[in-house]
Amino acid sequence: MMRFLKRLEDRDLALNRAMIPLGSCTMKLNAAAEMLPIGWPGFADIHPFAPLDQAEGYLAMIRDLERRLKDITGFAAVSLQPNAGAQGEYAGLLAIRKYHAANGQRGRDVCLIPASAHGTNPASATMAGLAVVVVECDAAGNIDLADLGAKAAAHRDRLAALMVTYPSTHGVFEAGIRDICRIVHDHGGQVYMDGANLNALVGYCRPALLGADVMHINLHKTFAIPHGGGGPGVGPIGVAAHLAPYLPNHPLVPEAGPSGGIGPVAAAPWGSAGVLSISWSYIALMGSEGLKRATEAALLAANYVARRLRPHYPVLYTGRNGLVAHECILDTRPLKETSGITAEDIAKRLMDYGFHAPTMSFPVPGTLMVEPTESEPKAELDRFIQAMIAIKGEIARIERGDWPRADNPLRNAPHTADMIAAEDWAHPYSREVAAFPLASLKTGKYWPPVARVDNVYGDRHVVCVCPPPESTRDAAE
Repeated sequence: MMRFLKRLEDRDLALNRAMIPLGSCTMKLNAAAEMLPIGWPGFADIHPFAPLDQAEGYLAMIRDLERRLKDITGFAAVSLQPNAGAQGEYAGLLAIRKYHAANGQRGRDVCLIPASAHGTNPASATMAGLAVVVVECDAAGNIDLADLGAKAAAHRDRLAALMVTYPSTHGVFEAGIRDICRIVHDHGGQVYMDGANLNALVGYCRPALLGADVMHINLHKTFAIPHGGGGPGVGPIGVAAHLAPYLPNHPLVPEAGPSGGIGPVAAAPWGSAGVLSISWSYIALMGSEGLKRATEAALLAANYVARRLRPHYPVLYTGRNGLVAHECILDTRPLKETSGITAEDIAKRLMDYGFHAPTMSFPVPGTLMVEPTESEPKAELDRFIQAMIAIKGEIARIERGDWPRADNPLRNAPHTADMIAAEDWAHPYSREVAAFPLASLKTGKYWPPVARVDNVYGDRHVVCVCPPPESTRDAAE
């Protein structure tokens, strides 16, 4: 069994091998000490609906985590029930809707959403029964204040909320965030802040003080619960005092929320409680100074990568003084015309260099969004930068005509061991260029287990592998 698991591990390009620079997803390397408690029977073996007098320690940890999150964000109350960031969005919008209804303003059903928003924002607003109105962004990637003001005024009597991400999905701090909140409040709306990028704020800025009324907090990103692979996520929401009476509650566990709340948004009273000890441990071990240092490291790492790569790949958006927040968007779109190379080709080629690709084509199609996170040392950042610069050099060879557009290391990437070991090799570049573009790779090569997959073809040609109904006839008889 151990050997089987090791073979599976060797096929995976995971954080124990290299950085995963997914922009917006904060894939940081978490300490084993934070993960250890989730296997303890006291946390792992208790039923979600066990009598609370049999779960006093669990409840004490939950209450203390709520207190710590309130202190970090500045909000008056926190609910840990939502199981994911998108579910936190939904819960927050339902709380806003119930607040408006309690004030006799049920007609407030319009949600303003910037064009730069996460795709979950309009989806959550629609699920909450709100009509979505898009607010444009300016050339620098910030919310267009004039367009925001015009649309807030046009929907003054129906405005329920604005959903805003801070720092923005474009990887910059919205310089006008206080004005944004003021405009929405002046027109009777509430401000929902997407907390996906909270790791750029912790210890330096409490979102509640910026003017936000509610925000979801991705514990599976900023606060160390592993992210990806389908869960378990935790997306609790923090709210200002006037929204506290409308947090999620649970009909079977009155202690899980206020009596006048919106009802449950997850089956269990405290959501994915089994992993909350990870975030509690992370915050307790880091302390206030450690959390601030993590924020500093995240910002410094992103700006270091952006500054080093800017001569090779344009950085699409920057804030004041040419700086980014915790992530940067590399504009690879001009390369398609000069070389035929796309962001996908660069993403595939990075596998040959031993890296997971950055986020591709989000939020801007044809770009790469890089987030190095606070947990990567400078040596690993330099390794990634070296790989990206080397790939740009390969693209230059295509532009010069050294390699054809249809047959080059990027278009054929990733290169598997079977491809390199094959007897026939008809490509205009060597096996060494394919598999070992940098000499350092020879001492610790990651071999992609699968060659290039046509993602678009697969998305458009779904294959059903379900057995035909006739195959179950004999079993039923």
